[in-house]
Amino acid sequence: MDLGLEQRSVIVTGASRGIGLAIAEAFAAEGARLTICARGVEALQAAHDSIAERFPGSAVQAVEADVTSADDCARVVSTAVESHGGLDVLVNNAGATVREGDLEERWRASFELNVLGALRLSELAKPHLAQAEGGGAIVNISSIFGRESGGPAQYNATKAAQIAMSKAYALDWASEGIRVNNVAPGSIAFEGGSWGRRLVDDPEGMREFIAQNIPGGRFGAPQEVAAVVVFLASSRASWIIGATLNVDGGQSRSNI
Repeated sequence: MDLGLEQRSVIVTGASRGIGLAIAEAFAAEGARLTICARGVEALQAAHDSIAERFPGSAVQAVEADVTSADDCARVVSTAVESHGGLDVLVNNAGATVREGDLEERWRASFELNVLGALRLSELAKPHLAQAEGGGAIVNISSIFGRESGGPAQYNATKAAQIAMSKAYALDWASEGIRVNNVAPGSIAFEGGSWGRRLVDDPEGMREFIAQNIPGGRFGAPQEVAAVVVFLASSRASWIIGATLNVDGGQSRSNI
């Protein structure tokens, strides 16, 4: 299926590993022009080099940036626009469970990372997305635990806020030709990620976890999330506005 993403300008945040890297690779495979960002410069450069090697001729640039910094967010968007002549797609993937600091520090840091980072980038991207030929798209990466219990409180609450924000912006910006949607992954395993480490450290415990929690019978792969993101960003998803799509092998127990 031709998704019509060739030469489209795409930003992917948190793209140095795992889900973010898989999303960037999926866009590169479609011929998109990429701007990827992350906080760790070495891992980010490695991701850039890997994409360039796997997809010869792909237009990919890396910007070291922290999405909790307003200045860094502005720099990411301006770099994409200046280098690639505009902006068609924004994927807000950067996010994490913040465990450091006291109670209030954990909550504030979680909100900055999981909500305000996506908010800043979306607002900065809006005027450019509104000018995109055929319309612009934002895809936010949340979690099934934004809809139900099961994770640390600050993670659940901020991912729930991200889902609500995605819906509100989708309704507000649809008239300007910008589609906003959300993807909610379940437990995704990759090397260096929390589930990947647990598979190595406690394989029997993980087999039990999967048997009890994931009807699909295994952990998900980053590429399975990436496939959904790329589809939602494409014109093939033109009538999907304000949705949150689970990518979880049936793990979620929520009815909404």
